[in-house]
Amino acid sequence: MLLQSFGKVYPHMPLALLALAIGAFGIGTTEFVIMGLLPEVAGDFGVSIPTAGLLVTGYALGVVIGAPLMTVLGTKVPRKRMLMLLMGLFIVGNLLSAAAPAFTVMLIGRVIASLAHGAFFGIGSVVAAELVAADKRAGAIAMMFTGLTVANVVGVPLGTLIGQDVGWRATFGIVAALGVVGLAGIARLVPDLPRPQGVHLRHELGAFRNAQVLLAMAMTVLGFGGVFAAITYIAPMMTHVAGFADGSVTWLLVLFGLGMVGGNLVGGKFADRALMPMLYVSLGALAVVLALFTLTAHNKIAAASTIALIGALGFATVPPLQKRVLDQAHGAPTLASAVNIGAFNLGNALSAWLGGLVITAGLGYTAPNWVGAALAASALAVAVLSATLERRHGTRGTVVASAVPTEQRTPVHH
Repeated sequence: MLLQSFGKVYPHMPLALLALAIGAFGIGTTEFVIMGLLPEVAGDFGVSIPTAGLLVTGYALGVVIGAPLMTVLGTKVPRKRMLMLLMGLFIVGNLLSAAAPAFTVMLIGRVIASLAHGAFFGIGSVVAAELVAADKRAGAIAMMFTGLTVANVVGVPLGTLIGQDVGWRATFGIVAALGVVGLAGIARLVPDLPRPQGVHLRHELGAFRNAQVLLAMAMTVLGFGGVFAAITYIAPMMTHVAGFADGSVTWLLVLFGLGMVGGNLVGGKFADRALMPMLYVSLGALAVVLALFTLTAHNKIAAASTIALIGALGFATVPPLQKRVLDQAHGAPTLASAVNIGAFNLGNALSAWLGGLVITAGLGYTAPNWVGAALAASALAVAVLSATLERRHGTRGTVVASAVPTEQRTPVHH
């Protein structure tokens, strides 16, 4: 399949997207596998479940900090090399988590690994968008994020199973090995895309003066935060409320992952056709489903079905939100793209913390679902506000691949 990139024909696009998906697979596994292992980690270190939830919050906050920090540090580094350096940092963090002698050390390892997360997906989103035609960019971004979603079908359930049967340390050792595979894939398959000429850090920072960029990031924080409010505490919720055995958490995570895969692909497809309507539908439905989860969590079949729906609706928002930021970033999308990945994880951190608060307050393991519903509903309100302002002021997002005109761009060399 031959698609345009920088005005030149680039025949290796599928392999480049595969390499990005491999890296995303490793990152997705380490981000989500901890949720199924919270009881084991808490028991091993002698801390409470809400305290163990800080491993989720800490990782998410690390992404928030690392996304702009690592992107700024990498402004002078070719994108392929920066992606490789980020995977190296990811490997180090997971090895430290695997060998951690105390909870604090494990938390540090999680934060180190998380520093690579935002910049990897931010830079990767820009690379994916640059490899295809303008009307296919959300689909290309979705293909890269497929690695993240497939991780929830394969990597996370297997990691949870291994962690429960062999020990959670083995899980994080395997995740580090996945990072090595991802690093090798990027080194072999991602092309050396030239950096756009004339684009500097001040141009990247200038994107944040656009109110639509900030509103898109607010949708990201609130919308995906709704997903994590429920999913962070899925293990205790399903074992204590629904009555599932501990081993059932593995296949429940498979259902969540399958929903994510489907939602991600559907979101990528329809975001290229009708981006804002896609966000209205997915965010509105997500708010309703999260509210209903408070009731369905008491029935095994209903709970399993709801978990799959949460995965589908949550990840249906990812490609359109990422594309909207790229569209609105007017010529310098790299930093905005990375910060938006941080915004996903800021929502994760906020919702995991709020979920822990309502559990600690004695409201029960289903209480985080109400938190998630409120967050998703707030994201829908922001989406409506964004579209209203856009119509009122007549502003339209500009789809951006580079800051330089096509005729001035350098051809890609693989």
